[in-house]
Amino acid sequence: MTARVDLRQLDEEALQSLLTVAVGDAAPTEVMPPVAGPPGWTADRRAAFLAWHRARRTGLGGPLHESTYAIVHGGRIVGSARLARHDGPYVLETGMWLGRSSRGVGIGTLALREVLAEAANAGAHAVIAETTADNAGALAALRHNGAHLTAAPGSPHVHPRWEPRQAQRGRMP
Repeated sequence: MTARVDLRQLDEEALQSLLTVAVGDAAPTEVMPPVAGPPGWTADRRAAFLAWHRARRTGLGGPLHESTYAIVHGGRIVGSARLARHDGPYVLETGMWLGRSSRGVGIGTLALREVLAEAANAGAHAVIAETTADNAGALAALRHNGAHLTAAPGSPHVHPRWEPRQAQRGRMP
């Protein structure tokens, strides 16, 4: 497994570093909602990326009920994780992305563990996520963190779910 992974609230400095990682090490479709226009990291996409994250600085208690974090490994930002309220205050949805150069070495597994701890600290009774059945890295991180995986027959999507109280009782690795 890899060295320690931390989550960092997104201040302006961290956000600028996160944008640099996104532009240099990920495709826009991997790290943000769609933005109309030509492919690639256009000026409009960069601005939308920054605006999207800035809008979530107020956290779970803010108007969007969502918080994003920088994933820090080895002292540098390597990706982003998020938590968002889903169907009320006790169920949170999570998602994350890592720059290509940080994938496949265990960072996602450790980052997800930190996200689940944040969810438990926020009082969540459950955490949900969504990924595709062919995303081997995400599925490995989910399994290593004790997710209960379900998939609808014929659907390309997998729906993980956790009970964060399990982590507080030491039942999650």
